[in-house]
Amino acid sequence: MIGRPNFATLVEGFFTQRLMQQRRASAHTIASYRDTFRLLLQFMHERLRKVPSAVTLEDIGAPLVAAFLDDLEVKRGITARTRNLRLTAIHSFFRYVAFEAPEHAAQTQRVLAIPPKRFARALVPFLSRAEVDALLAAPDRSTWSGRRDHALILLAVQTGLRLSELTSLAPQDLQLSAGAHVRVFGKGRKERCTPLSKNTRAVLAAWLREPAKVAGQPLFPNAQGGRLSAHGVHYLLAKHVATAASNCPSLRRKRVSPHVLRHTTAMDLLREGVDRSVIALWLGHESIETTQVYLDADLDLKQRALDRSTPPTGRPGRYRPDDKLLAFLKAL
Repeated sequence: MIGRPNFATLVEGFFTQRLMQQRRASAHTIASYRDTFRLLLQFMHERLRKVPSAVTLEDIGAPLVAAFLDDLEVKRGITARTRNLRLTAIHSFFRYVAFEAPEHAAQTQRVLAIPPKRFARALVPFLSRAEVDALLAAPDRSTWSGRRDHALILLAVQTGLRLSELTSLAPQDLQLSAGAHVRVFGKGRKERCTPLSKNTRAVLAAWLREPAKVAGQPLFPNAQGGRLSAHGVHYLLAKHVATAASNCPSLRRKRVSPHVLRHTTAMDLLREGVDRSVIALWLGHESIETTQVYLDADLDLKQRALDRSTPPTGRPGRYRPDDKLLAFLKAL
């Protein structure tokens, strides 16, 4: 760039040059980063009384970024994980700034030094086979929407596709002849093909014979023939979970989302003895280490490992109270 770029120019360059042209970021990543900057500019307007076009790079220092993240947690009730996603977007922008505006190196380094917030990693939630069967039986397949929902849920559970991958599928992404599979472009625009079971193939073949509402509609359209929104998928899942809970009460205690269905796919593969590296490829994970969370979550798998092992023997002892000072320290 010629001269000293202003904040608006840097933001435009970050999205168009860095994300879209150089990194070829996915639409999901661009939308997430866009939302972060919308929230940041809204916060700056409230804090600094500046409209977005009047904001300068000097306004966005480490203290303001930290205050913005804290404000998201307090006012919007976001989780530490979501807070870290917002920080990732800001860090990515300032790494771009480091090259385009080196005169702001000190400010840039202070923002990049803001650490992500640590959080307790909970065990991944997933559904049992009985819960999956109840959920698949919930949609009323005498209706168009019921047949759509049944096919969508079945495909989600069998393939482990992400929500954005499910809603962006087109009929031509399915291959239902020999070697049946579904083709998707996942995170980072990485293409992968996931095989389809005989039952899933039959359900999808029947769904494809449904008359189209509009030309060029997605595989799972909304009532008008357009693309299902994320909210729409969450809504239909919640509706069918409520129905399924009458036959499977354990579903009342679970919050079922598209990502829970993805976790369920991984757990099914793990329990069938599929290697972690294959599960990582199946789900489109960047690293095999991401799949470790499923090993941590499967108590039955750990119990079977314990049953195959020879545990050490032990003998119960007599309880003796600790010294008062040691008891105090233990209680800290």
